[in-house]
Amino acid sequence: MCGIAGVLGADAERGRTLTAGMLTAMVHRGPDQDGFWQSGSAPGVSLGHRRLSILDLSEAGRQPMIDGPSGAVIVFNGECYNFLELKSELEQAGRRFVSTSDTEVVLAAFLEWGEAALARLRGMFAIAIWDPQSETVLLARDRLGIKPLYYARSNGCLLFASEVRALLASGAVDRQLDPAAIRSYLWHGFVSGPRSIVAGVHSLPAGTSLRIDRKGNEVSRSRFWTLPRASVDGAARSSIADVRSELETAVDQHLRSDVPLGVFLSGGVDSSVVAAMAARASSKPVVTFNLRFDERRYDESGFARAVAGQLGTEHREVTLSESAFDRQLDDALESIDQPTFDAINTYFVSRAVREAGLTVALAGTGGDELFGGYASFVDIPRSRPIARLSRVLPRRVADACAKLVTRMTMGRPDEVYPQTRWGKLADVLATRGDLLALYQVSYGLFSRRFLEDLALQPVDDGYFGLDPDEARDLAALIRGEPELHAISLLELSSFLRERLLRDTDAASMAVSLEVRVPLLDHVFVEEVAALPAEQRFHPLRRKALLRELISDRIDPGTFDRPKAGFELPFDLWCRQRLAGRLAATFEDINLAHRCGLDAESVGRLWRAFQRGSPGIYWSRVWSLFVFMTWCRRHAAYA
Repeated sequence: MCGIAGVLGADAERGRTLTAGMLTAMVHRGPDQDGFWQSGSAPGVSLGHRRLSILDLSEAGRQPMIDGPSGAVIVFNGECYNFLELKSELEQAGRRFVSTSDTEVVLAAFLEWGEAALARLRGMFAIAIWDPQSETVLLARDRLGIKPLYYARSNGCLLFASEVRALLASGAVDRQLDPAAIRSYLWHGFVSGPRSIVAGVHSLPAGTSLRIDRKGNEVSRSRFWTLPRASVDGAARSSIADVRSELETAVDQHLRSDVPLGVFLSGGVDSSVVAAMAARASSKPVVTFNLRFDERRYDESGFARAVAGQLGTEHREVTLSESAFDRQLDDALESIDQPTFDAINTYFVSRAVREAGLTVALAGTGGDELFGGYASFVDIPRSRPIARLSRVLPRRVADACAKLVTRMTMGRPDEVYPQTRWGKLADVLATRGDLLALYQVSYGLFSRRFLEDLALQPVDDGYFGLDPDEARDLAALIRGEPELHAISLLELSSFLRERLLRDTDAASMAVSLEVRVPLLDHVFVEEVAALPAEQRFHPLRRKALLRELISDRIDPGTFDRPKAGFELPFDLWCRQRLAGRLAATFEDINLAHRCGLDAESVGRLWRAFQRGSPGIYWSRVWSLFVFMTWCRRHAAYA
């Protein structure tokens, strides 16, 4: 796991200066080594690398890595988990290796098979390869979007890096906020790609490769993988045995490491499956970690302890108190690459694991998206018939009905329009039953009515927080798919890719920890998509199939409790120790305007939260606090 950066189309001095600035900003991603390579002719190509040593800790694994005979150069962030299998195949083809790193295997695969090598990689990655024959750089990102890769253009150059902050640190990118990204953030609490919060900075879409010439011009762009469609006509193309086999292979490959490794264990189904598979594959006790709290209402460490006991892991618990959270909050906020309200959780557990001496951790991310674990799999199908009723009513009549129901169920309106399920009824009816629109409304932090007050620029763009191009692509993705699989596709491509994975990468790499997610191995994802719906999803939210996979190691009754995601006691802490800090931020009128927010509406929201108004949960105020703090820290402006 590392950080990569590069510049195309600049002279030697400018290329070196810009790349150096980006590498310095990413020292946390690779504290072990840094490296730089530059082409000999102008306009030039500059490639930089920060190394967190995981495989082949020797100098032979250093990057940028150069193939002597061809002159090809690679910088690589991530892991190719099937590198041993590919290495064997390449050796049979006559390739010879001088290291035990996966990076050398990836470069050799490119030299042997060209761009088709990407389809053979099983892993998480962001790659840049200089090909001297075509005089182009190939940029590529893994299929699920686990590893980030951003790029921007400036004064005839193209810059790329693993973090938005690195591009800002180059000094070549203007610190202006993207108005469409602000709208996206206010809808979701995160920015939906390919945009970023910074105008002109884009993320390379997952499963996509991009060729750029030495002048920084785009030569070609192609998609080498897309999320799989469901079984045709309900016919099974996969079995539970196939799913089990692929998951066992994925976990076994994810355990490959030359440094200490552990498993995040919350005690829920997903992390327990990963821990159980790791314990089965490992020849020695697996180390598991859990973050516990003094507040009993939020503490689920007992469930993790019970799972660890059944698996026989070397289990470690780290307590996060409110005072410790307060002391470390600035570091946690600094770890955020793009504004998001949900990265702090991962930062604290990652920090605990890293301080315990581990460099790699496995997580259970992906189980809810693949097996119907979220409320969206229940709520969206229930709300569609109601939303479809609006098709027979004029829009004004539908809106009037929604407002009447809201008043009847919520009582006298507060000064902030209710953000509860009933408060969103008008937005639900406005979708007219469209699945994508309903999905967007279900994840909206605020009702559209309040967003119209909160944002200085219009947010009612007709796409429920999405740009037209994004809406078109997502609509095409789910067109013709069975309802539950369509929701799964949206969860994988939106909530998971644009929030969970991005947050996990930024928060974990801030403390130089590599997080691996075996449930998102693409071969496993393909096998799951080919299962009949009755095996994969039912009963909804219980993930019975995952429980069955580990029933020989963990009593299924261990998970018979209400679902609760890993969550810090934010609601309590925002009302107590952090209240003064939040209030001071929300009272900064100039800062609010610089962030593109209406200061008076921000204040109304904060007061409504303090009063305990309906639906004004901690996530609403916390999302604005993080956004405003990020803008202040990075001197960004709308």
